[in-house]
Amino acid sequence: MTATIDPFHAIAISRLAHRMAAAGEPVIHMEFGQPSTGAPPKAIARAHQILDTDGMGYWESITLKERIARHYAENHGTAIDPERVILTNGASPAFVLALSCAFAPGARVALARPGYVAYRNVLKALHMVPVEIACGEAERFQLTAAAIEALEPAPDGLIIASPANPTGTILADAEFDAIVAVCKRRGIRILSDEIYHGLSYVGPTKSALELDDQAFVINSFSKYFSMAGWRLGWLVVPSDMIDAARARMGNMFLTPPSLAQHAGLAAFDERDVLEGHIDTYRANRALLLEALPKMGLRRIAPPDGAFYIYADIGHLTDDSVAFCTRLLQDTGVATAPGVDFDPVEGRHFMRFSFAVSTDRVEEALRRLGPWFAKQNG
Repeated sequence: MTATIDPFHAIAISRLAHRMAAAGEPVIHMEFGQPSTGAPPKAIARAHQILDTDGMGYWESITLKERIARHYAENHGTAIDPERVILTNGASPAFVLALSCAFAPGARVALARPGYVAYRNVLKALHMVPVEIACGEAERFQLTAAAIEALEPAPDGLIIASPANPTGTILADAEFDAIVAVCKRRGIRILSDEIYHGLSYVGPTKSALELDDQAFVINSFSKYFSMAGWRLGWLVVPSDMIDAARARMGNMFLTPPSLAQHAGLAAFDERDVLEGHIDTYRANRALLLEALPKMGLRRIAPPDGAFYIYADIGHLTDDSVAFCTRLLQDTGVATAPGVDFDPVEGRHFMRFSFAVSTDRVEEALRRLGPWFAKQNG
């Protein structure tokens, strides 16, 4: 029997936005966590060079795996064998690989609610059981060690996301340490989604590999490296899972795009450019945090990192899909409905992505101000 999974409502919002844009309407895309900056210059230059000189084919870059391993040594003080790095077609296949390596159908995997829509739906598609932990304002919309301790029976796995989607919240180091300690004691396997690492406004972000060598760690070039369309990611697996992960990667996905692997390696040498993107996100974040409360959106999850604002609109609607659709139709500003991330409370929330240029944020706020004034009036 096949699994039934929920739709990704933000995709429907985006389709409508693109139809409006094709009809000549001025649309601002804030519905996806997709940097508008594009790949850094050295990555693009390397791609042009490869296109001119290399026929390419199925390929796994040993040099890129070594560079990713060095990244963990340089940024997290953790030495890993490059063979533990499995290159993937983005973070989504890395997540599928991790789940299929670590768990059998029927496994119970805990995760925060709200959380990234695909966590819940991919678990269901793989015939696993999502165990959602409600995380609200009191918990800063993040997991706590106490909540994981309280789960009975203990789940087989736990998904950690810090910074998180849709909220941008980051686990405090002490809480992260406590969560990992609980998982080790209770035999809970950790999957850490670190796709937003590098995008922090409150200091460095901790990798699960600093605390648990048996954790699966997911990352990609889509967010910090601004290369979403290149479909390149990686999965760090425990040493005893290398063969299992490689077998799954080869059979299900073959290899990531060769061109993307060449470009991704070059992107590691563009730190100044990439840090400049964070300066833009920081400015965008400040604009939204100043303007949205004046529009009546005063209850906002703490956006410690990533590039999202997750705002409570419960005083305006109990149907976030209809609300975001109407907002788009009236203003041309595309956003994501909270129900994607939280099937229980998400009908009262919406998410703005500020991974766009600052002038786009400024224009969006000019449109949103009068619209929200009418809703509040």
